[in-house]
Amino acid sequence: MDISVHSKLVVIVAFPDLPLLEIAGPGDVFFQASKAVYEKTGIENAYKVLVVAADRSDKVVTRSGITISSPVMRDNIQEPIDTLIIAGYNFENPVIEASDFYQWVSEMYPRVRRIGSICVGTFALAKAGLLNDKNVTTHWEKASRLLRDFPGLHVDSSQLFIKDGNIYTSGGVSSATDLSLALVEEDYGRDIAVSVARHLVLYLKRPGYQSQFGDLLPEPEIGIFSKIQDWMVANLDKDLSVEQLALHSNMSPRNFARVFLKETGLTPAKFVEKLRMEMARKLLEESDLNMEQIAVKTGLQSLVSMRRVFLRNLMITPSDYKRMFRTSKTVEFA
Repeated sequence: MDISVHSKLVVIVAFPDLPLLEIAGPGDVFFQASKAVYEKTGIENAYKVLVVAADRSDKVVTRSGITISSPVMRDNIQEPIDTLIIAGYNFENPVIEASDFYQWVSEMYPRVRRIGSICVGTFALAKAGLLNDKNVTTHWEKASRLLRDFPGLHVDSSQLFIKDGNIYTSGGVSSATDLSLALVEEDYGRDIAVSVARHLVLYLKRPGYQSQFGDLLPEPEIGIFSKIQDWMVANLDKDLSVEQLALHSNMSPRNFARVFLKETGLTPAKFVEKLRMEMARKLLEESDLNMEQIAVKTGLQSLVSMRRVFLRNLMITPSDYKRMFRTSKTVEFA
């Protein structure tokens, strides 16, 4: 473990109207890491965290209405930046567009040891020209737009965070802490990261479900899928082979498979697997059916097969998923 004697300056550049957790989560992780490093080595101030506004103002107004004051503006940072993190993103913000923000990010990149983004902050890194041909992630709801706006990226929205070289991108808001813990572990080793995770009551690495739990299916559009989706959902426990799907669509199996892949980005077999799993997720969350019944009802055949599909797509077992997301029921006390 290489414990550096100098403080690592972490600058979080925050967009207006971002979730507070995107700032507070990393801030708490790096603060606690500094404390853990001091307790173990006697070295003070392992990290220094500075929050600055993306729009050159001296404050950040978060989505919850809580305002964070910035001691300096982004252009006035005098100390060398170790880690630059972009938090949040506004798809239409003329003030930021006019502030040369993306040019600033592009110019800062060669001067920092590493750069990262939280949630939709991936869009900012892409707009600054840093992500071409990179493996990245973002919030699952915005993944298709990210790929549409920046087709040169390799987007995997199932991951909590991805490292490609010295560029780090993370998924949803809560993944800010996952990314921050990974950076701490990278800098100061597993023992320090574990200490931080224990103190903050976080998972160092979320066991069994290192995935975002968004919809795994592409959004329906006009085409083959839109015409047969209701039939597929109603017949999940039946034969949904390419031959049967093509027959229902009045197409040849070969032509159906070609058009379906073009329209959805998935082969029919993979699409059916994900469709069955999406329905199984819904039943695990909302129904009183046991897992064997859910497996049969959704065409996953058996608990063993359903477990295999869940692990392959979400890296979590059906039983763990049910414990996490089962709809709460009202408890009445006599």
